[in-house]
Amino acid sequence: MSMRHQVLCYAALLLAAAAPAAAQPRDALTIGITQYPSTFHPNIENMAAKSYVLGFARRPLTAYGADWRLTCLTCETLPSLENGLAVRETTPDGKPGIRVTYRLREGLRWGDGTPVSAEDLRFAWEAGRDAATGFGPAEYYRSAYELIVEDPRTVTIRFDRVTFEYASAGDFQPLPAHIERTRWQADPRAYRTRTAYDTETTNPALWNGPFRITAVQPGASVTLERNPTWNGATPQFRRITIRTVENTPALEAQLLAGQVDMVAGELGLPIEQAIALERRTGNRFRFLYQPGLIYEHMDVRHDHPALSDRRVRQALLLATDRAQITERLFAGRQPVAHSSVNPLDPMHDPDVRQWPFDLARARALLDEAGWTPGPDGIRRNASGDRLSIEFMTTAGNRSREAVQQVLQGMWRQAGIDARIRNEPPRVLFAETLSRRRFQGLALFAWISAPESVPRSALNSDDIPREATNWSGQNYGGYRNPEMDVLTQTIPEQLDPAERRVMWRRLQAIYAEDLPAIPLWFRADAHVWPQWLEGVRPTGHLNVSTLWAEEWRAR
Repeated sequence: MSMRHQVLCYAALLLAAAAPAAAQPRDALTIGITQYPSTFHPNIENMAAKSYVLGFARRPLTAYGADWRLTCLTCETLPSLENGLAVRETTPDGKPGIRVTYRLREGLRWGDGTPVSAEDLRFAWEAGRDAATGFGPAEYYRSAYELIVEDPRTVTIRFDRVTFEYASAGDFQPLPAHIERTRWQADPRAYRTRTAYDTETTNPALWNGPFRITAVQPGASVTLERNPTWNGATPQFRRITIRTVENTPALEAQLLAGQVDMVAGELGLPIEQAIALERRTGNRFRFLYQPGLIYEHMDVRHDHPALSDRRVRQALLLATDRAQITERLFAGRQPVAHSSVNPLDPMHDPDVRQWPFDLARARALLDEAGWTPGPDGIRRNASGDRLSIEFMTTAGNRSREAVQQVLQGMWRQAGIDARIRNEPPRVLFAETLSRRRFQGLALFAWISAPESVPRSALNSDDIPREATNWSGQNYGGYRNPEMDVLTQTIPEQLDPAERRVMWRRLQAIYAEDLPAIPLWFRADAHVWPQWLEGVRPTGHLNVSTLWAEEWRAR
């Protein structure tokens, strides 16, 4: 080799060494959320943290997309009366009914390679039909009186009522019968504590989505990795880590320190905290404020000595300056709620009764209800009992805890003593609420799908009790015969105009009777790194993680 050639080669090596290394593709993502799932079983209990995590690892039959339209996720075709996959019929006992046929997509497999089959749907239906199991929503399983396996990928479900949402499978999801059936058959009532979803969470056979859970640190984190048996679009990310940080200032600190890449809007920073963070950090992150069907409210214990009186519930609402709270704490981004139906929902009634802040009227109602001011300013009844109410929410949520402090001061002006006692979300939702152990008020949010009839939260049949293994979400024990009829019959009305009349009546009862105390409709603050693309928040019950295979790093 000539000297000149050697010099040129050496120069080329020096230039190569000095050149910046090619950017390595990002194949891992760490997400911060504020709650940890109380269970990983998809059909037991409804909790936003569980929905968010399982969105990566499971796929239901149907879901509402970001466009708020119902779509198939694991079925081939959405059933309809027009395409013949839904057919009206008469039930064996002479009632109007409907049969709905779902065909599973070809190639769906559990993480151990076992095909997702009609038997998995049959098992989920069998377990749901047994009240001892405690699946929700119970009404779905009560109505689905027969499931017919047509072939290994096709089932027909017969319902004893016709509803406008007949095509939606809702929370009805396949369960791996080859793993779970024997556990359930051994003792249906104890199944919820023996399910492999909680005792063997990393068993790949439990997961049929683009990711599968490979590690859990209870109360702290969940790790997911690509599911090799997934036959859909290949996710870009090899690993997803979801960290639970219940204290929102600590979650923000981890984001700024790079310990988490993003904060999930569905379970992340309160909107006022995100707004302040955006002002401080400029364009370091991407922020999206997504309004949606998220109803912040206070559940009411209806057998409480004071709260059982509607006048006391109305006084609480009148003594709450919600407009001031939303303006000062949330920069006016969270509109005041006057019922549980969001103005974004097509069935919202703009003329529903409103309860503006009126301290004098609140005091008058309490007087009328027999609660008069005591020497310490707190009201007492004729027996001398103080008007003292336990007030709970999710511990560590800075926004809710700030709201509690404000409400405590406002209510004291009316003579009401609020005793704050908070619990971690996994305890509050899994034990205190679901088993009806709270003693006064509980502040949290309901998240719904478009035009979702709130049967589970308002119908007296859905009051959790031991006989049904604590299924149902009417935690406060609300009972109203007309509300029972409405939540039963609204779904059966296929004409939207006729449903709107019924929805108007439901909202009127809600605003007058106050089964829960409405506060505001929440907007979610999504905080993403600048390099992340493809996340599509929905603003409703079905979380963005149901489409996680579309997420990309640029």
